[in-house]
Amino acid sequence: MDVFSHPQFADHEMVCFCSDANSGLKAIIAIHSTSRGPALGGCRMRPYASEDEALTDVLRLSRGMSYKNAMAGLPFGGAKSVIIGDPAVLKTPALLHAFARFVDSLGGAYLTAEDSNINTPDVAVIGEVTRHIRNLPLDEGGDPSIVTAWGVFHAIKAGLRHRGEQTIDGKTVAVEGLGNVGMELCRLLHEAGAGVVASDIDASKVAEAEARFGARPAPVGTAHAAQADVYAPCALGGVLNAQSIPEIRAPIIAGAANNQLATPQDGVRLQERGILYCPDYVANAGGVLSVVPEGVPYDRGAALERASGIAETVAAVLEFAEKHQIPTHQAADRLAEDRIRKAS
Repeated sequence: MDVFSHPQFADHEMVCFCSDANSGLKAIIAIHSTSRGPALGGCRMRPYASEDEALTDVLRLSRGMSYKNAMAGLPFGGAKSVIIGDPAVLKTPALLHAFARFVDSLGGAYLTAEDSNINTPDVAVIGEVTRHIRNLPLDEGGDPSIVTAWGVFHAIKAGLRHRGEQTIDGKTVAVEGLGNVGMELCRLLHEAGAGVVASDIDASKVAEAEARFGARPAPVGTAHAAQADVYAPCALGGVLNAQSIPEIRAPIIAGAANNQLATPQDGVRLQERGILYCPDYVANAGGVLSVVPEGVPYDRGAALERASGIAETVAAVLEFAEKHQIPTHQAADRLAEDRIRKAS
């Protein structure tokens, strides 16, 4: 396994491999940058096919968090962690406590939080061992998916405005992935008068979207090709690739999934096709914008207000890209790198 020469290494400050035989923990913590402050990024748990796959995922996600936090104007660097294993089988309090001990050993350089298959109650268990967490209160409406969806909703509106469309009413959005964020996004779109095309591997979620929002179902793996004004990837990353991009009909892409571009070249492919891509880590920053300083009460209204500002940030990225005649993902990267460099 290569680390320093890994194509996704991107000058990470630290990569920690964590193992605890008693609990079965195998985890990787990647800290990309602490230039702007402690490195903030959630922990996810997946049954990765290999350790190389887990390393690639955590490195890409960690770098993305540096850029996301910088573009969101937050006083945090970027990091991410992954736990290797099936959460339905291996996730136990003992495993979470073991992970927490590794987080604690870093002395606050890394602040962990929830992510895929590590939810707010899990972070509360981690918090029994380390204070270096940023979770949202269970009893104060602290579900970050609501704020993330709100931010993506505003990113969609920014993309439409950039193309001269002043309203979302009457538009059609293809939402791929109906987890907490995707389903909430469907609700927001429906209430704003937009039509919804819904797709998910769980047929019951598609049926729920049909019943609640009048959504038109799309078979798994076809949402990107739906006839729509906007395509919103809200499931796994890598969905924008050499195979899918020629099939995309929507002129705008804005969604909640991380690492939507399979490779940087795919951002160029989108530009060549005239598809407006709202970079993922800018559009989906609502979750980190929900984070509040330690000891400050959580206020969902304030979090939603901060997430509304994602529209302005997306607009700035799109305008920068247009001005410099570069793909939008490159524009976002340049702006983020400039903020990180100034902090350094």
